[in-house]
Order: sequence, then structure tokens, then C-alpha cells
Amino acid sequence: MAKASDDKESALSVMQGIEQPDQINADAVKKIRGQRRSLPGKNEFLTGIFSGNRTILSKAITLIESSLPLHQKLAQEIITECLKSRQSTVGSQQDTVSPSDQPSSIQYPLSSIRVGITGVPGVGKSTFIEALGTYLTAKGHKIAVLAIDPSSTRSKGSILGDKTRMEELSVDPNAFIRPSPSAGSLGGVARKTRETIILCEAAGFDVIFVETVGVGQSETAVHSMVDFFLLLMLAGAGDELQGIKRGIIEMADAIVINKADGDNLRKAQIARVEYANALHLYPPPENGWIPVTDVCSSRTKEGIERIWEVILRHHSLLEKTGQLRQKRFDQNLQVFLETIEEGLREHFYSAKEISQSISKIRSEIIRGSVSPYSAAWELLGRYYNKP
Repeated sequence: MAKASDDKESALSVMQGIEQPDQINADAVKKIRGQRRSLPGKNEFLTGIFSGNRTILSKAITLIESSLPLHQKLAQEIITECLKSRQSTVGSQQDTVSPSDQPSSIQYPLSSIRVGITGVPGVGKSTFIEALGTYLTAKGHKIAVLAIDPSSTRSKGSILGDKTRMEELSVDPNAFIRPSPSAGSLGGVARKTRETIILCEAAGFDVIFVETVGVGQSETAVHSMVDFFLLLMLAGAGDELQGIKRGIIEMADAIVINKADGDNLRKAQIARVEYANALHLYPPPENGWIPVTDVCSSRTKEGIERIWEVILRHHSLLEKTGQLRQKRFDQNLQVFLETIEEGLREHFYSAKEISQSISKIRSEIIRGSVSPYSAAWELLGRYYNKP
């Protein structure tokens, strides 16, 4: 067969096309690296926080969530100074005082109202917070929402999508929303939520909402860091009395049946009566407050104003009786004890003699060649008897 001549045109022609640009813009990377700044100092952080700078506040929260020793040291210095800051009464502007002008004794800010909100997944916690939050910002309050997202036990990641569920509140200039991963902490409350509350109060936010992951026997961890504990429930989701769990219901200052609108309104009212009757089975709280049961609709905002009035009545009662200050002192003591436990745990696992032998002992436990109790005491013995 004769070969086609080289100069003969072929039916198949290949165009060279356009050269594709690199996926990474080298100039942009160089520019970003050139704009990187070193970590702000303590005074810069404090100035930004006390002036209500959201960017600095967000960086400070990221700092306290960091596990790096350098970041933790700086974070604790910032938190100490924020605890010394004095705030004005609820609804008014912050009376900022320079940390150097503070007295030696720590002045725990009592002007803010800390509200914990919990409930089963799907009860509408985020929608409820947006309805109540927009109502409060319209009245001149500055609110901070600390939304705790569940972390995956496999990837350790979180969606952190609460801002997408609070579209109106997320663009409100008087609202600050900070989603944080639960990171496996007890009760779905982020490990650094208490410190974040302190920073938000120092930044002038007079109402702090803590939205938890869900509801359960261990979910009551949120109760140790708030003034008012609100439990959201649903009607028509099964036997309402099944929701009466001693671990959670005894701590609730109010039980609110959400989504009480349309055809669900009557069911919500019936559920409210059932919960109110069930609450009589429990002894009254020591502070004299009678837990309130109510219904609301986050969609129509019906009942939102009533719930805020309940929160204010509860806060007023605690202030008049001096229980609010005592509650804050008890919460700080709890932080003290938990910090010691956390420090001991981290120091134990970071000890050289423990880290070198723990993998081997784990393998022996899996094989069944050693008792988990004796293995634990063996490690503790090595830790306590180290030179």
C-alpha cells in the first residue's frame, strides 16, 4: 500500500488550543504572604475587644480555642484583664475602663444575661434564637450567639453552619454569631465556651445565647455557665411525658413548646399543660423560681416577647436575692476545678514515660493479656513515681 505523502492534508487536524493558567496564582500567594502579620499583642487585643472590634474579638476567640502553649498563655492574660473590666447596665453603652485603672480585686461583670438554649435536634433552636435575637436588637440590645456544632467522631470536623440558619441575625450590626465545634466535649458544649462568654461581655454584648448541640442526660453541662436555662420542646412528636428526664428537667427555668402555629397550635397548648402538670412532681428550686411553661412560634414570632419577659423576671429575682452573684462565683469555682482536671489530664498523657508505653499497654489490653484496671494503675504508678 502506498504511503500518503507528508504534505497531503489529513482529515484529522489538531488545534493547539489555549494554554491553561495555573490553578494557583503565584502573585496572589506572594501578596497574601507579604500581608501576613505577626500575632497581635495583649494590649492590641484588649483595645480591640473593649472597643467592640468584631475582627479582634473573633481572633481572640480563635486564640483561646487554640491548643498551642504560646496561644494559651496569651489567651489567659487576655481573659484575666477582661474579667477585670467593668460593664454598664443592660441595654446601655459599655463603660470601658482601662485595665491599668482597675482595682486589684476582680470585678465579675453581672450586667449581661446569659441564656442557655437546648432541645432535641429539629426543635428549631436556631430559628428561635433568630426570632428572639432580632426582637432584642430592635430594642437596642447587643447580643452574642455562641452556637455549638457537633463534631464528627471520625473526621473530627464540624459543619459550623448556624449562620446560614440565621440569615437575618447574621447581618444585624448589633449581633455577633460565633459557631464553634463541640470537639467531643461533655454535653455538646465547646471546651472554651466559658472563656468566649467573658470576651463577648467585655466587648459590650449584654445578652449571651449559648445554643447547644441537642438534649440528653449529659447536655446539662450548659447549665453550669448560664443564668437562665431554656428547654425547647415539640408537640406531637410522641409521648410528651417521655421528655421529662430528671437530669435535664430539674435544671430548666422554662419549658417552651416551639412551632405552636397553624394546625399544631392546639397540640402545643395541650403539651404545655402536660409539662406544667409534670413539673409539680419535682421539688421546687432552691432559688424560689417556679419554672414556666409556654408556647411560641419562631416563624410568626408569637410568644417571643412573653419569653423574654420571663427571662427578665428570672434575672431580676436572682439580682434582688443576691443569687446571681453567688451563681457566678459558683460557676467560676467550677471553671477552676475543671481547669485543674484538664491540666492534669494533658500533663499525664504528654509525660514521656506515659507516651512511650501507652501504645504497648493498649495492645496488651486488646489481646486480653492484662487487665485494664491493673494497666491503668501501672501507668499511674509510673507517672507518680517519676523522678
